[in-house]
Amino acid sequence: MYLSNLHELATKTQCALHAYCLMTNHVHLLLTPSTLQACALLMRNLGQRYVQYFNRRYERSGTLWEGRYHSCLVDSAPYAIACHRYIERNPVRAGMVPSAGDYRWSSHHGNAGRASNRLLTAHSEYLALAADDASRHAAYESLFVTGDDPAFLAAIRDATNGGFALVGERLKASLPEDMQRRLARKPSGPRPKPKTEAAHPFAEIELELGLRPRTS
Repeated sequence: MYLSNLHELATKTQCALHAYCLMTNHVHLLLTPSTLQACALLMRNLGQRYVQYFNRRYERSGTLWEGRYHSCLVDSAPYAIACHRYIERNPVRAGMVPSAGDYRWSSHHGNAGRASNRLLTAHSEYLALAADDASRHAAYESLFVTGDDPAFLAAIRDATNGGFALVGERLKASLPEDMQRRLARKPSGPRPKPKTEAAHPFAEIELELGLRPRTS
């Protein structure tokens, strides 16, 4: 039901879905939005629909998700494929299955060419893995042979939970210094008084998400 609603609403909001994984108590999605507000609109409607379905199905009432979803902007060149891998290896890290291909509720079979998946739109970095489908699928599968890089796991979790962009050093170095400071977690302590300034390109874009339902 969640995937059915996701497909319908992603099409309606023109959000391209590249990778996903449905876990027992949270969800991961990698999306490219068509507009600055598209991801927020998708997640709002998707969350509402699923709560309504869940409450009817299990004869309950009230909220299901703990709160607002977490997200971050992803720099395509260094991180798009790494995010594919991070999302589809989630059940492996959780000890639920021995390999990404053993999990039913993710995009791995579609991206690895094992089955067609109408939910997915190929990212340009995914297409760049090889010139033809067979070679691309083999190249994609090879990415899952090794374990996770602890530094990347820390970086993507920090960026997602903190709501700032996950960008490579090359892109970061090309940005103005004041914008570079927006790409890292702010130090603890009292916040300075806000200044009136123009919105920066990362202000409203939200891309990679993790939702956590309420537990009891």
